[in-house]
Amino acid sequence: MENNTMKAAEKLLEVKDLKVSFYTPVGEVKAVDGISYDLKEHEVMGIVGESGSGKSVEAYSIIGLLQSPGKVIGGSIVFDGENVLEYDEEKMRQFRGNKVSMIFQNPMTCLNPVYTVGNQLMEALTCHNREIGRKEAWDRAVEMLKLVGINNAEKRMAQYPHEFSGGMRQRAMIAMALICSPKLLIADEPTTALDVTIQAQILELMKDIQKKTGMAIIFITHNLGVVAEICDRVSVMYAGQIVEQGSVQDIFYSPAHPYTRGLLRSMPRVDELEHERLIPIEGTPVDLLNPPAGCAFGPRCENCMKICLAHRPPLLDVGEDRHVSACWLHVKEMKEAQQE
Repeated sequence: MENNTMKAAEKLLEVKDLKVSFYTPVGEVKAVDGISYDLKEHEVMGIVGESGSGKSVEAYSIIGLLQSPGKVIGGSIVFDGENVLEYDEEKMRQFRGNKVSMIFQNPMTCLNPVYTVGNQLMEALTCHNREIGRKEAWDRAVEMLKLVGINNAEKRMAQYPHEFSGGMRQRAMIAMALICSPKLLIADEPTTALDVTIQAQILELMKDIQKKTGMAIIFITHNLGVVAEICDRVSVMYAGQIVEQGSVQDIFYSPAHPYTRGLLRSMPRVDELEHERLIPIEGTPVDLLNPPAGCAFGPRCENCMKICLAHRPPLLDVGEDRHVSACWLHVKEMKEAQQE
């Protein structure tokens, strides 16, 4: 009984059958179509997929920042045993920042250009903790700037966003996200707008902070190299669905789903002895206004069978450590193995 209680306590976030749709003048867009996953405390989960696969929409649903005409139409998001979707506006405001924070893609558009960076950091803290004094908020903001590796933190507090470089602005955004000591940090492609050397620094910084604070992270990206660098587990999304999920080792060394294998084949590798030609994934992404009846990846899949076009495949266990994949090939392989 004790073991079961410990296992339950480890789960920080449980997303079950989450469905999010955008109701547009031309029809319903099923941006997230029934995804489920668990996130343990201190775990780093990577969510990977091409543009339009529903990665960011799923994250905005967790933190309650889904924009109209988007609407959660089904499922549950359970954080620390409470369904976030049942929160009223006040409870969501307390939840956002204190328990869950988010880093966005472009730091320049997220920082207010007419307020100093210090002012914005302090505001992020005092909004969620009204009892904190100005001096204490100032000290905490300076401490956070130092934590994210910004030199001369006291001087930088009085500067405006345009006086910071791109990498420093992203560091300031990370400081703002962490200032209330959240249990979960959602990072929505935080390195996309930065050059490669700064990307590496930001990833190293996030790894370091995660070790120091022990917070869980959901890291949204389309870059598999980033996933290998920072994540413990990976969810691969395609057309609003999770098609494969497993540990970083499973996804990189034993990919089960044709889409995951296609992503890996199309990624340049530095350990190749010869210059091998990259193999792109043929076809075009799914039209979410008119999704196929069966597997969303079916029309682009080289292994497509009749059943793939007619019926959506179930998520099946394909290995140890919660490695699951949604593909009719696994069903076929299992039947063949049973016949032998």
